[in-house]
Amino acid sequence: YGVKVIGVAVALWLAFKLAGWLGDRLTKGLQAKDFDSTLAIFFGKLTRWGIIVATVLSCLGVFGVQTTSFAAVIGAAGLAVGLAFQGTLSNFSAGVMLLVFRPFSVGDLINAAGSLGVVQEIGLFTVTLNTLDNRRIIIPNTTITGGTIENISANEYRRVDVDLGTDYGADLKQTRDVLEAVCANVAGRDAEKGHQVFLKALGASSIDWQLRVWCKADVYWDVWQALTHDAKVALD
Repeated sequence: YGVKVIGVAVALWLAFKLAGWLGDRLTKGLQAKDFDSTLAIFFGKLTRWGIIVATVLSCLGVFGVQTTSFAAVIGAAGLAVGLAFQGTLSNFSAGVMLLVFRPFSVGDLINAAGSLGVVQEIGLFTVTLNTLDNRRIIIPNTTITGGTIENISANEYRRVDVDLGTDYGADLKQTRDVLEAVCANVAGRDAEKGHQVFLKALGASSIDWQLRVWCKADVYWDVWQALTHDAKVALD
């Protein structure tokens, strides 16, 4: 068996190298053609593992192992395997659902399973996020699909809501005029969707207002900061 063992070892080494190369080439090739990034990564990994599994089964045949018998073995052990890998199979099913129904894609900013981050990869078993402070979070797919998913970057426009309070002695009309001017001139405001100055409540120690300004999603935080700054300066 010495020659066979050496031959199988070389074949497996070549298979792993070839599988990794083909998987990466397929993923990059699809992405270069503007194919969906999520599916490109999925097909790349599927190709890689398909080549590896096919090679392993072929190598078993070299030693006289009848690979057709594996079907009977898998069928007999199906119940035990299903129970042992119940969580894993659930994650796999959830991963397929995420790929089919597409509540989010790679690059989207989402809030799911109590974590906020940018989607880096949607795998068959887990979803990988990078948080806004650059931490890597890996979440099982069942945890994602079993809860509420907030896709923050799904829509092109978002509304910035800034709460503020003014003194009870301040004139309401004058205050509204000042805040209207702030909202109308803040940098990044979408002219078509506009803004709203909302008299929110009579608080315990202040008159509460809310400034609502629409903007493109990619400048959301810039508009938030500019609106807060301009409102403070104008009220002073």
